[in-house]
Amino acid sequence: MTVEGVLSYLVFFATMAGIYAVLSLGLNIQWGYNGLFNIGIAGFFAVGAYTSAILTTPPSPTHLGGFGLPMMVGFLAAGAASGLIALLIGIPTLRLREDYLAIATIGIAETIRYIFQNEAWLAGGIRGLAGIPFPWRRALGPSANFVYLALVIAILAALYFALERGLRSPWGRVLKAIREDEYVAAASGKDVFRFRLESLVLGGIVMGFAGSLYAHFVGFISPQAFHPMLTTFIVWVMLTVGGSGNNKGAIVGAYLVWAIWSMTEFVTDFLPSAMATRAASLRVVLIGVLLIAVLMYRPTGLFGEERHVSRLIARSPTGGSHARSG
Repeated sequence: MTVEGVLSYLVFFATMAGIYAVLSLGLNIQWGYNGLFNIGIAGFFAVGAYTSAILTTPPSPTHLGGFGLPMMVGFLAAGAASGLIALLIGIPTLRLREDYLAIATIGIAETIRYIFQNEAWLAGGIRGLAGIPFPWRRALGPSANFVYLALVIAILAALYFALERGLRSPWGRVLKAIREDEYVAAASGKDVFRFRLESLVLGGIVMGFAGSLYAHFVGFISPQAFHPMLTTFIVWVMLTVGGSGNNKGAIVGAYLVWAIWSMTEFVTDFLPSAMATRAASLRVVLIGVLLIAVLMYRPTGLFGEERHVSRLIARSPTGGSHARSG
């Protein structure tokens, strides 16, 4: 492989890992900070991708839309559409037991995928939706990949710092309080339903942003790209490996797991032809082994959750003495 080929692959890897890191941040808002068990990540991801694609592609008789709008319009609309789906799911389920949210999210995610698969007039059906514009491709040529990687990293960094500020604010502390004991939070006068709904919607918006970035990067999307294995299971593994409740862990976990997932593709290429059909299953097994190893030796993930309150207590004169004496 040439140097240019290696460099192109590294750019592709870093861009895809960055997109998955955005997805992992969205899940961290819901599960890591508020304990919302969302197993329908694929649905929010798909809605964001298809919304942005439909709004930005040129007119075509094969699918809805073709408005030819700028990517930024599609990006913002993708977040709004995914947030709206989260709102519609959350209103009837968040007042019920936690397992109802899990049932609703996975059901809606599969429903969304099958709608895009069976309704060809909407987004091309199983043939998918092609011709999604890649920004700056015509002006910059091959260098556009580097610019797009910089865009993904910039969006990831902006989301990270915004979420860090928000989750360290009183709003973020209420989310954690509800996660730990919703009855105590309610007794303190907090509107548990409203905070949970805000967490679900905000996480859905971030997942929609990831869908938009993915669609414009690959240039072609189909229902198969949003299979739960690729866009739900693996994101949960990323967050678990990195450390639930820690934004740095969510990002590092995404890059680490995506690196392992990518390397397993090269490993399976050396398998005998008789086992080639099992390559996809073996990749899942390897990821499962990684998850089990992390849970055994690092139950809180590589980073674990940051305990800001205990750190402040340890810095105080009385808190520090208590900590040492304890």
